[in-house]
Amino acid sequence: MADRAPQRPAADTRTAADTRTAADTRTAADTIPRMVRAGAQRHGSALAIVDGDIRLSFVDLERAMTAVARGLVARGVHPGDRVALWAPNSAVWVVAATAVHAAGAWLVPLNTRLKGAEAASILLAAGVRTLLVADGFLGTRYLDALHAADPDLQVLDAVALPLPGESSTPSWDALLEHGETVAVDVVDDRIRAVGPDDVSDVLFTSGTTGAPKGVMLRHGASLEGYAVFAERFGLQAGDRYVIPTPFFHCFGYKAGWMASLMTGAVALPMAVFDADELLATIERERITHLPGPPTIFGAVLDHPDRSGHDLSSLRHAMIGATVIPAALVDRVRTELGVTTLSAYGLTESHALATLTAPEDPAEVVATTAGRPLPGVELRAVDDAGLDVVPGDDGELLIRSPWLMSGYLGDEEATRAAIVDGWLRTGDVGHFDRDGYLHITDRKKDLYIMGGFNVAPAEVERALARMPEVGQVAVIGVPDERFGEVGAAFVVPREGASVRAEAVLAFARERVANFKVPRHVEVVDELPLNATGKVLKDVLRARAAEQARAAR
Repeated sequence: MADRAPQRPAADTRTAADTRTAADTRTAADTIPRMVRAGAQRHGSALAIVDGDIRLSFVDLERAMTAVARGLVARGVHPGDRVALWAPNSAVWVVAATAVHAAGAWLVPLNTRLKGAEAASILLAAGVRTLLVADGFLGTRYLDALHAADPDLQVLDAVALPLPGESSTPSWDALLEHGETVAVDVVDDRIRAVGPDDVSDVLFTSGTTGAPKGVMLRHGASLEGYAVFAERFGLQAGDRYVIPTPFFHCFGYKAGWMASLMTGAVALPMAVFDADELLATIERERITHLPGPPTIFGAVLDHPDRSGHDLSSLRHAMIGATVIPAALVDRVRTELGVTTLSAYGLTESHALATLTAPEDPAEVVATTAGRPLPGVELRAVDDAGLDVVPGDDGELLIRSPWLMSGYLGDEEATRAAIVDGWLRTGDVGHFDRDGYLHITDRKKDLYIMGGFNVAPAEVERALARMPEVGQVAVIGVPDERFGEVGAAFVVPREGASVRAEAVLAFARERVANFKVPRHVEVVDELPLNATGKVLKDVLRARAAEQARAAR
């Protein structure tokens, strides 16, 4: 990268003039590659990315972006082409992504946990012609898996990226060398031609409740929205932001390295989450900001060697999940001494809708998703589309300048999702008298027990208050008498033990009888996708198998 990834540490030249907020910088550039160039001008040789031995300054990053963009142009990438990126978090990921944008193409990030057939279907759906891939990551031969899934998938021009800890591959070097035949002016023209309303990315939804759809997101909406997020998160120039959340998702990408670059902070990507490595990184690199699902914070708090690490540099935490145990938020604030935030959003809204404030108490962060962000309107409506009163549940609708441009190649699905300018989220929730949003559940996850609707997330929130519970997931399972009943899967908190009978007794004291799960299973872990979302389809299949075995 940077005409070959530089390995020498860049000087950190942070000055008082650099400690500005995202709000000060968000008007400097209106597309992602112009943001990178503005960062090089503003922050110069200050560190932008630290990835093991690779330390890139803002100038290094801009040069690397341009060099790789020249290579992509030389390989035949045209404006509007789709270029897929299948790789773990790394400095290379950021360089490759920004280079795709600089070439005028649309980035299609792929989940590193996808199987060959799943990835092939996305590549075909998106019309991808160029694939940048960390082939061999964690022993996975991605290209072999693609070929095995679809031997006819020959439209791809694949470039093998350096793996974490590596600086080059023959394919990567060839790309850079080929790019030297393309004038820098060509990339300059491509960057000038891209506008804020142009598509920057096609992010495919996780598909836990159906076939993935390609969500088209924009340059300007990404930068505007995440400038607001970064300001609320307290990101400033010179801050140090470790990012274990995956870059193929908005949480790791837009709320992660992009927000970091916008503000002049230092991004430290983690390819694979490891609690030991995270603790060492926080201490060694003086990390100030940490995002992640509750599992990451639980792993830090309950690590047996936590007291042996200096974590005093931490100031801000972003906990992303529908259900956050209140006890966890209290522990993060008291034991780590950091400000905590929680939020709500969908990929279809650039993952932006509501956010708590730094001054909100722990109970608010744990039990609500905050208030709507500036410029965002939210409604809770009944089945007839009428607004419900505060305190009553309804389907959530969002209207904002940050809604997606649509689903790629699926106008029918787009029309069904956005009606009269309002995004139908499929989520159920309500607003309290103070205007805070409470997410009740996914509309599709509701089950009916003896004629009563039950929202699993409501039951999960109640059970998450049990001191011995670390994580919990509730699903509806078939029942001959009631039609459906609740089944709870409970992960004990580190060092604690949980009995099913105790969980049921705890639930009976806190929720109506029809909401109390009829089955409780204590498990070592919950099945999660790479973004930390519980795979409830896996739990339903497990429950069904257990029911068949019991007959």
